[in-house]
Amino acid sequence: MSSRKSKSNSLIHAECLSQVQRILRERFCHQSPHSNLFGVQVQYKHLSELLKRTALHGESNSVLIIGPRGSGKTMLINHALKELMEIEEVSENVLQVHLNGLLQINDKIALKEITRQLNLENVVGDKVFGSFAENLSFLLEALKKGDRTSSCPVIFILDEFDLFAHHKNQTLLYNLFDISQSAQTPIAVIGLTCRLDILELLEKRVKSRFSHRQIHLMNSFGFPQYVKIFKEQLSLPAEFPDKLFAEKWNENVQYLSEDRSVQEVLQKHFNISKNLRSLHMLLVCISFVLLLVALFLFLFLIVMGSHFVAQTGCELLALSHPPTSASLSADITGISHCA
Repeated sequence: MSSRKSKSNSLIHAECLSQVQRILRERFCHQSPHSNLFGVQVQYKHLSELLKRTALHGESNSVLIIGPRGSGKTMLINHALKELMEIEEVSENVLQVHLNGLLQINDKIALKEITRQLNLENVVGDKVFGSFAENLSFLLEALKKGDRTSSCPVIFILDEFDLFAHHKNQTLLYNLFDISQSAQTPIAVIGLTCRLDILELLEKRVKSRFSHRQIHLMNSFGFPQYVKIFKEQLSLPAEFPDKLFAEKWNENVQYLSEDRSVQEVLQKHFNISKNLRSLHMLLVCISFVLLLVALFLFLFLIVMGSHFVAQTGCELLALSHPPTSASLSADITGISHCA
């Protein structure tokens, strides 16, 4: 009975460790939108309201999210989009287009990617679109056909926005901003960049069509907030299946955050950089160590449990055959005396 019970407990702990590993991996490596935002609530509210005006009321907008690398620009837009898509009438109608200046290195590649993500590529009727001019004219025609009441809103997210400003004549940016200023298909153009002088890179005709909305993200929190972020990023969520395991894990994380040597390491890291991405890299190493320790204790309990079961079995065997065990003990004693 005890062997079966210890085996079931071992399986439960193994499943818990696997779930912890998955949660921490999503949180640190994949910028999961389920993690908490820190110190950017005002910016989040501004961006969320802007997206809702586009998705629900057909209002076209354009905005730049500016901040140093690791300040949470991508996490901010992911949270805002997640909240937006939880609205039923929005999730069925809004289209999203994600572009990156490191991948779409010129307007031709960018236009092909837009038509691909909007499912407009290659063949429409009997006509095949292949050249840059045909792609551009067809895309503009498709976006300009609708109106604010009947067209699906389109949200364009341009990561590494400053690299798009280096494209020849800034044709893509000009046309996107031009549509956002007209009463046609409602679109929102959101640029993410780490350059404070981004407006200086835009041509005059592009700048005149931009709304000049800017959301700035700066890592302005102090060390106590930094330690709080450290603790919350390692803690398990309230909806974790095994409540007892989650409670013990979070207690250990609390003790870890209060440890003097840990705080010294965090203080040195904080003095070098407030970058949350670098903190995530540090937490990847710490969480790996925590999982190793938990796995070691898990294996230790299994070994001790099997040893306890074997010892209990021997004692029960001795109690069930007392004469045999007594004679065996006498024989061993006699052998030791002869020796």
